[in-house]
Amino acid sequence: MTELANANIQHRKLSIAKIVKRAIAITIGALLMATGLEIFLVPNQVIDGGITGISIMLSHLTGIKLGIFLFILNLPFVFLGYKQIGKTFAISTVFGILLLSVFTTLFHPIPAFTDDILLATFFGGMVLGIGIGLVIRYGGALDGTEILAILINKKVPFSVGEIVMFFNLFILSAAGFVFSWDRAMYSILAYVIASKSIDAVVKGMEESKSAWIISDQHKEIGDAINARLGRGVTYLHGEGAYTGDDKKVVFCIITRLEEAKLKGIVEDLDPSAFLAVADITEVRGGRFKKRDIH
Repeated sequence: MTELANANIQHRKLSIAKIVKRAIAITIGALLMATGLEIFLVPNQVIDGGITGISIMLSHLTGIKLGIFLFILNLPFVFLGYKQIGKTFAISTVFGILLLSVFTTLFHPIPAFTDDILLATFFGGMVLGIGIGLVIRYGGALDGTEILAILINKKVPFSVGEIVMFFNLFILSAAGFVFSWDRAMYSILAYVIASKSIDAVVKGMEESKSAWIISDQHKEIGDAINARLGRGVTYLHGEGAYTGDDKKVVFCIITRLEEAKLKGIVEDLDPSAFLAVADITEVRGGRFKKRDIH
């Protein structure tokens, strides 16, 4: 019985189309990250956080090509995290790291696009972050720091984000000793810009929000959202824990640009209604596509 259950929940193999789509996305991501590193940041002695930052400093100190350090230092963490994160993730990550190593080696002879340190920091961090975000969005990674943080997280009372931040604090500070303290400060700026770019790509440029509305005028509010926003709604059954009364909950998905209008609709129809709005990382399927409003 147990074997049958295990057979039913086995991971399904990806289709050829999905594998090709993932491979293309990871290739583009690795290409962008290599561009950010070798054509913007590295020539201006600015580093990123994580294993990438360590690789840049070691490459500078030893004269060995950056791509070699990126490949050698990242691989152990991929194998360490194989059982925790999964086979597909591990294969995608190895593929991405291999491409990143090749691209950085090919791009190394290309002169920097700009010698302006501020422009290099801004655009390098942005291009780097977009590349990393694209790879993460399609199920891989280009830096082993987060994999290591996931493993450590199981043994210490800190979140993955806190562990990554702790590592990067030391790595980015080390840039002050290897290069100079102004370069360390520019490196922190590049890291922040890259982080924001990663979030934008992983979460999507068009931020979605979920709205939960509890009101006695649920039908009127639902109809108004449908008519004035062009969004579909779902009515959920609820029960008040204190009163025991049956409640209808209006649920809908909107964009951040529609949030103010939604609040106005609820305020007009029932000023005492309960309204909760939360950010959503991704929306798929269903009937989320906006209907035209005439």
